[in-house]
Amino acid sequence: MQENPSDIIKEITVGNRAVIRKLYSTIFPKIKSYVLKNNGNVEDAEDIFQKVLIQIIARYKTKPFVIKSTLDGFLYIAAANLWKRELNKRKNRVTNTNVFELLSEEEDLTLSVLEQEKWELFQEMLNAISGNCKTLLQLFFKKTPYKKIVSQLGYKSDNVVRQRIFNCKSQLAKAIQNDTRYKELKEL
Repeated sequence: MQENPSDIIKEITVGNRAVIRKLYSTIFPKIKSYVLKNNGNVEDAEDIFQKVLIQIIARYKTKPFVIKSTLDGFLYIAAANLWKRELNKRKNRVTNTNVFELLSEEEDLTLSVLEQEKWELFQEMLNAISGNCKTLLQLFFKKTPYKKIVSQLGYKSDNVVRQRIFNCKSQLAKAIQNDTRYKELKEL
């Protein structure tokens, strides 16, 4: 979708059916593909997409926000995070005929919103640190072997890479902790 993501969010919030249908036709297939590739079915994908839209509406009505990435990317990450949480809940769920849900839908929605806000803060701070640290941490988070990082970025040894990653992670953690949003999110 090429329009301004914030304008689209406003339209979703007021219930603009045309915009919601367009999201279903353009973005839902990507989310469905992700869910299907990760132990889900079509109904799971539909539920996740619906929850993402509800999460965004609730969050926007509570505290309007600006999307700094593409809407497609924003919705995809939100859906992926929700699906991972759902898979973890399923893994921890006891298989018994008398299963009781531990979290209400409202609590689950609140946790999803909180998780998304933490992810956005992390991404923003990752983009704010030096280019070299950003590249190094992105490789580290993708679990790239140290030897490959050494050759790819021209470091002298694995030890130098380890030390540099430690310093960059410390720099990222400090940037996150110094942000006022971190203190707010931590208190919740």
